[in-house]
Amino acid sequence: MTTERGYTTGRARRERIIAAATALFGRVGFNSATMLEIAQVCEISRAGLAHHFPTKESLMEAVLETRDREDRERFRRNGSQGQDGIGVLRGMVDLARHNSEVGGIIALYAVLSAEAADPAHPAHDYFVRRYARIRSGTAKALRDARAAGYLAAHVDEDRAAAELTALMDGLQLQWLLDPASVDMAETVRRRIQELLVVPLDPAR
Repeated sequence: MTTERGYTTGRARRERIIAAATALFGRVGFNSATMLEIAQVCEISRAGLAHHFPTKESLMEAVLETRDREDRERFRRNGSQGQDGIGVLRGMVDLARHNSEVGGIIALYAVLSAEAADPAHPAHDYFVRRYARIRSGTAKALRDARAAGYLAAHVDEDRAAAELTALMDGLQLQWLLDPASVDMAETVRRRIQELLVVPLDPAR
């Protein structure tokens, strides 16, 4: 019982550290954030923080992995395992809707992706792989939609995948600057619907 309680406490502390790092990285960037600041926010010692994350790079990896895991689960709930691609496209709308509720996450990715344009940045390779994965996955979903007879004839899958990726990122930045002026989910939904010949959400 003591071991189990210790494990639960340790996991909760780790999650708190990741949440604090997410907020700080999003506010000041990876380069400007310090491990001492994160430790202070979590009310633990610098040594206590190092027990869970020995380096700032390892903490950043945990932050990004946590977000990716949550996103994959959101896409699964929208039926991304289906064969017609529609679940993935619905998942993009759901993700845009969720992002409008978690400004810290949007700020994190806006700041880190800009910093990571520098090849020396520790997240550079992560973001290169991430964008390649997103474009590839979106293009596959569009090809699956075409095979199912759902995609408009004029759509080039690879080009549309790059455009949708850019749309998502551009909307997020505009939303950060002026949340009231941008409906991310509706804009993404409308653009995806323009690519289809069937309703993206039949309930609408």
